[in-house]
Amino acid sequence: MVIMRTVMWRALIGVLSMVVGVVAAPGQAGADAPRWQWHEEFLTAPDGTRLHADVLRPLGLADDVRTPVIMTVSPYRAHLMHLSEPRPQGGPSTEDLPVSLFLDAGYTYVIVDLRGFGGSNGCPDFGGPGERSDVKTAVEWAAAQPWSTGKVGLNGVSYEAWTGLMGLAEHPAGLAAVASFEPVIDPYAYLYMQGIAWKFSLKPISETGIRPGDFAGFEHLLIASTPPYPTDSAEYKANASSVDPACYSHYIAETTDHDANSAWWRDRDLVEKLRGDTTPLFLGQGFVDYNTRAYRSYELWNALGPGEHKAWFGQWGHRDCTKACGAPQFASELLAFFDKHVAGKDITVPGPRITVGQFDGRWRSETAWPPADSHAVDVDLRPGRYNDRGILPGADREIWTVSQPLEQEQHLAGTPTATLTLDGPATAAVTVEVYDIDPDDHATVITRGIAPVTPTAQVRMLGQDWPIPAGHRLGIRVTDVVDDVWAHPPAFAPVTVTAARIHLPLLATVRTPDLAGGLADSIPKWRNEKTVSLAADLVNNATVTMNFPPRSGG
Repeated sequence: MVIMRTVMWRALIGVLSMVVGVVAAPGQAGADAPRWQWHEEFLTAPDGTRLHADVLRPLGLADDVRTPVIMTVSPYRAHLMHLSEPRPQGGPSTEDLPVSLFLDAGYTYVIVDLRGFGGSNGCPDFGGPGERSDVKTAVEWAAAQPWSTGKVGLNGVSYEAWTGLMGLAEHPAGLAAVASFEPVIDPYAYLYMQGIAWKFSLKPISETGIRPGDFAGFEHLLIASTPPYPTDSAEYKANASSVDPACYSHYIAETTDHDANSAWWRDRDLVEKLRGDTTPLFLGQGFVDYNTRAYRSYELWNALGPGEHKAWFGQWGHRDCTKACGAPQFASELLAFFDKHVAGKDITVPGPRITVGQFDGRWRSETAWPPADSHAVDVDLRPGRYNDRGILPGADREIWTVSQPLEQEQHLAGTPTATLTLDGPATAAVTVEVYDIDPDDHATVITRGIAPVTPTAQVRMLGQDWPIPAGHRLGIRVTDVVDDVWAHPPAFAPVTVTAARIHLPLLATVRTPDLAGGLADSIPKWRNEKTVSLAADLVNNATVTMNFPPRSGG
């Protein structure tokens, strides 16, 4: 998670700063004027864990005035984090949180540290029963406070979005709505794809890897070790200094287990826990977010029960759409969602049930995603052989299948899958990538997926919503691994593909974009980073005739 990796480095800076004594205390000269009233509280979870909460109230509001509450439950908000944004008073960082949006609208904003982080003691458990209990405890505590109306909304991005879904799973009294953007949902899928570890990047839409998913536990250990400010309260200091190394040995052992069927991982998959849920959920997911797994968000969306749910799916990386998505109406829709469901205002939330940002920079409304007319078109791929050797590029690592130039625009909307008949060692991997190839043979990645080599391998790719213009070609590459996306030790052995078929979810009806919005900043970045030039001979030698059914409408 981008937020996680950002605060990891800031935590390290914080530790070093404490050592050399250069950290400025809150309220130092030159800081901005206070933007809110702040105080802290400590609450107790059922197992005795002490949780720290920062309470931010609108300036000038009397203590006995009741307001609705927006809450973020987080591992990221230790008081020494985010040194790049000095705060004029004690309290948490609010970087990347829409605190001002909600305070200005009359809400109280509460930030609660998960167990083992910030000013809370205890052992983190990566979305397990302890952390889920923390969210329930925090919501029910806030709902019962004399400054609260009794209605709480959970809001966040990344891990802070995951805790919102944990709240849905626990059904705490007072929880009225949740906004969850780029959530983890299933921590196994966050770290592994069919047992193969993802690599991660410091950039929101790039997969230039710095380490495999196996290091997530060590990363959390560093974040949890962030020390307090010198002026923090005695209990905050005591809790922040109570990291128990023994709890991390178990934690790291579990997070480095590549078996998706372990009880530990199954307990943390929220898709089934939220099946049929009716509490209003505002769900957001970027198609080009390679940090969390987009396909799990769509599975969760389609598992929800009837309710006033809302979704934004589109072309952005690991963030919500407050900035850089090209659709300025996002913030007003987010506020209206909470105004209706948490503040209890008699309003209609603007916008459609599902907002979709296409890769061409246009926006449209949908009632379902994948759309109801998205149907699988099966395409047979060329057989051949590739060598599983990783790192070093070369033609012997890939098999291409390329379509003829398209007579009509095709629109991929959904999650492609592929089935391959393979002969190779079980230590090898097979990757399938889908490309949009322009008339100059520039090929841009649309989506990709990976699986271990088995006699019959099933590869599920990441979801996308991508119009492929007429005159372009569709390309499919079969290879061993994309080295900067997955961490896979090469088998140094050949793999024979005797048969392969890809199932492409294509829209039967031409879409007319009907929503305001422009080009998200992720799109030109993606085109720049994920486009390669193909040799004309490669394209010509790999071309096969693909039969695409005609599309209606438009």
